[in-house]
Amino acid sequence: MQNAEAFKIRLTALKDEVSQRISDIDKDIRHEGLSADWAEQATERENDEVLESLGNNAEQVLVMINYALQRIENDKYFSCSECGEPIPPTRLELLPYSSLCVGCAEKLELTT
Repeated sequence: MQNAEAFKIRLTALKDEVSQRISDIDKDIRHEGLSADWAEQATERENDEVLESLGNNAEQVLVMINYALQRIENDKYFSCSECGEPIPPTRLELLPYSSLCVGCAEKLELTT
């Protein structure tokens, strides 16, 4: 049996890290006023778009982390949420918030 508690600790730390990243991005996006220079304003807006994209990605990761923690609580963490087959431990080591086995993840990739 694999140690769910070790993954829970790791996911909780990752959740804190991602939450802090989201908070930092939000602070950076909410900068006060734009520069008087038009070229500077264009650069600031481009930077905001990049930050917003990073923030959206971090929010998606946070949702997956929360789902993984919920799956640990429900004793379903080590099983694929699509087919029910075991998720390989090496996959969970690399992507602790993964909810799909390799086969189901590959099928999802092909459909998107």
